Amino acid sequence: MKRKIALLTVLILVLFLLPAKDEDIWGLSFKKMSSIVSILEDSYFQDIDHEKLAYSSIKGMLQTLDPHSYFLDPDHFSRMREDQRGKYFGLGIIIQKQEDRLVVISPIEGGPAYRLGIQAGDVISHINGESTKPISSYDAMQKLRGLKGTKINITVFREWLNKALEMTIVREEIPLHSVPYSFILQEDIGYIFIRNFGGTTTREFEERMESLVKQGMKKLILDMRTNGGGTFIQSVEISDEFLPKGDLIVSIKGRNKDYNREFFAMRDNQYEDIPLVLLINRGSASAPEIVSGAIKDNDRGLIVGENSFGKGLVQTVIPLAPNAAVALTTAKYYTPSGRSIQRDYTHIEDYMLRKEVPEENREVRYTSQGRKVMGQGGISPDYEVKFSIQDITFDLLYKGAFFSYARKFTKNETPLSKKFIFPREKKANIKDSGSKRIIKKNFIADSQVLIDFKEFLQASEIKYDPEQFEKAKGEIKRELEREIFSSIWGIEEGVKVYRNSDPAILKAIEVLPDASKLIKKD
Repeated sequence: MKRKIALLTVLILVLFLLPAKDEDIWGLSFKKMSSIVSILEDSYFQDIDHEKLAYSSIKGMLQTLDPHSYFLDPDHFSRMREDQRGKYFGLGIIIQKQEDRLVVISPIEGGPAYRLGIQAGDVISHINGESTKPISSYDAMQKLRGLKGTKINITVFREWLNKALEMTIVREEIPLHSVPYSFILQEDIGYIFIRNFGGTTTREFEERMESLVKQGMKKLILDMRTNGGGTFIQSVEISDEFLPKGDLIVSIKGRNKDYNREFFAMRDNQYEDIPLVLLINRGSASAPEIVSGAIKDNDRGLIVGENSFGKGLVQTVIPLAPNAAVALTTAKYYTPSGRSIQRDYTHIEDYMLRKEVPEENREVRYTSQGRKVMGQGGISPDYEVKFSIQDITFDLLYKGAFFSYARKFTKNETPLSKKFIFPREKKANIKDSGSKRIIKKNFIADSQVLIDFKEFLQASEIKYDPEQFEKAKGEIKRELEREIFSSIWGIEEGVKVYRNSDPAILKAIEVLPDASKLIKKD
């Protein structure tokens, strides 16, 4: 009876949010809802999960409003708080689903999993006794995270062992970096990748910038591809890093006038004079679009890549309980030129598939220097570089072939790798020895490496089309170099070598001189 009352209470809450067209509508709707609850209780073929049903009622209601208003149940609310705080409680591992295997890509140094000896390549077959085969990497991540100090049991298979390893690990605080990579790409060109916008983004970004400037950086490529957004204020602060005091960054307007605001750059003497190129793609949504719109409309830098997602709505998180909330769309935001970049979501399938918006359906505005920009379709790049990946490359990635080969290669377990000496941790003064030569950072995946990789595929019974392999040879070489560098020198070095052959990065480097011309001179 208590569960029935709890469910009915939630449904009444939903009803209160519906507009009444006449004085009888509320009473009529209440009777209908009460009747539905009774029918479910009395007639459904199995016991009802009341909490799940109540949450679904709220979610369903919000989905009728727009694609970005949503309900934060306890699990999602906890994840949002983790993203905002920039930390979570877990094991400290990077995982990836490869076919039906949950593979450890890397343990985070110093974390609980690292200290217990979890290694890259370990396969987590069970979490608390439940198989990981049918679950996604996201679901696995949710299971691995939990309250600080709680224990979790995992079953690990290691390639060269004949038995499973049963481990009990105590969850600890793990930093959740929103700015995970930065390095000097070449000469004086710096690179920073912002994964998402959270509570620590500005601080992390400033630390990375200071480090790169000390290393001689004079130009910057800021990568926000596949960045799905995050906290609004952090996008304003990152924009402020590059804009002179007084420049408009973004404005928001809602039906409720209390939400109407304009946000201007508040600080000077940051990075207003550094030539800047931004990278965006179809996965760049909301916060990275605010940054891109501010930079483009103020003619502060250039943009390379693809049209961004086109999310110009602002959500306000309204708590409903200590562990639940509603993220409700309360306003639209507008770039400095006055355009809304929000795409039409009348046809939700087209919207979620990021269908391009015809130019005739987009409003025209102009940047501070008179360049034409358009609304209603995301942020358009100044130079388009479309992402593409061939089927064979995607298939080999899905099967974990590049990752598995790199691990064998760097352990001298393939025919070609036996000719090399690999730098190991704490091992100094390594020199070429006889017919063997040491692997250095000028290593490339040449024709010999490709032959070695093909032999690995055959030995692993991974089928591929030789003709497709030849066509995708450039992509395959890049993936092999990334994984081999990651295995030897760490993930950031793998990302660096991969980015140095990235078509969008190469275009960004090419247009940096043009970006320099946009710097405002006193």
